[in-house]
Amino acid sequence: MKPRFAEVDAYISELFAPEDEILLSIEPALVAAGSSLAFASVSPAQGKLLQLFAHMCGAKRILEVGTLGGYSTIWMARALPSNGKLVTIEYDEKHIGVAKKHFEMAGLNDRIEIKQGKAIDVLQELSENNAEPFDMVFIDADKPPYAEYFELALKMCRKGSIIIADNVVRGGKVLDETSEDAAVQGVQRFNHMLSYNEDVYANILQTVGLKDWDGMAIAVVK
Repeated sequence: MKPRFAEVDAYISELFAPEDEILLSIEPALVAAGSSLAFASVSPAQGKLLQLFAHMCGAKRILEVGTLGGYSTIWMARALPSNGKLVTIEYDEKHIGVAKKHFEMAGLNDRIEIKQGKAIDVLQELSENNAEPFDMVFIDADKPPYAEYFELALKMCRKGSIIIADNVVRGGKVLDETSEDAAVQGVQRFNHMLSYNEDVYANILQTVGLKDWDGMAIAVVK
């Protein structure tokens, strides 16, 4: 019997993660803006999973590395209390334009702050200047510096904070030790680092469905 991963994912999304018009309009808006990453957002079920993690840790402050069109941002921001804050980092102006429009449509401008720039630079600046820790971090950006993103984010967390990194299985390509793909090499290095990091409890959750075969690394700060 042929696996029906995408159909089951759609079934789960229909039951637990129905998309409203705002979420549904993000992907077409990215296409219209000429984004090469228009289809790279998390799935509805994954967005709901991120929202659940935010509820589970009682998040009042969330950090996101990689905004894209703001799809995952909106899922997480909707879990925040009225005085909560989500700081999201994005380099591409096209993506920021799409995200800002949809944050306004969702009525979330007061809870979301976009910081434009290279993620590594913004994270270093936040690490140096941020006084209040983040309760949750979601990393979903360029893969080669994943390990560095994680280490910088970790400095800005508290005991019990959750750090999630997306796309760390890459259709099983992480098993290829001879891969010359920079993204694969980046997540291989990240996964190895995470496996022996003594500051967190961690594991990788494989994911299948509308976004094919991949996985999320999930860490809880000790």
